[in-house]
Amino acid sequence: MEVTDFSEIQAEFEERVQAVIYCMLVTTDHNMRPRSRVVHPVWEGATGWVTSRRHSPKAQHLEYNPYVSVAYLPNPAKPVYAECIASWEDDREEKARIWAFLKATPAPYGFDPGTIFSSVDDPKYGLLKLTPWRIEVPSIPNGTLIWRGSN
Repeated sequence: MEVTDFSEIQAEFEERVQAVIYCMLVTTDHNMRPRSRVVHPVWEGATGWVTSRRHSPKAQHLEYNPYVSVAYLPNPAKPVYAECIASWEDDREEKARIWAFLKATPAPYGFDPGTIFSSVDDPKYGLLKLTPWRIEVPSIPNGTLIWRGSN
């Protein structure tokens, strides 16, 4: 069933992703081959934030194709799928805001980025913004809720 407003699935979405914490993120390389890796997004409403090194294979893939697929699979009957456009957030004020947001979010869902990066100004500190164009929250056998963003 399609829903028109993210708020219609937000509670269930947040409950599921916060319970699992880690998910699979799939990118494609320049030969259109998929590549999966485990990431730890923290969601702020319908926007996901992932800390990452700026010069990783993931970064190279995103230069070629910014579309990613995110899958949380703690329970095959209650997965979450988010199809997103990924973009690097380079605004220092926004990076500092999200750093504080991640640190203030209770563990284990939230975390201190300072355990990975020396500071907000660390040149290795990359902040990946996930903007979903589609989020699917299936519940077997009850059906699937699908929200479509503006992308």
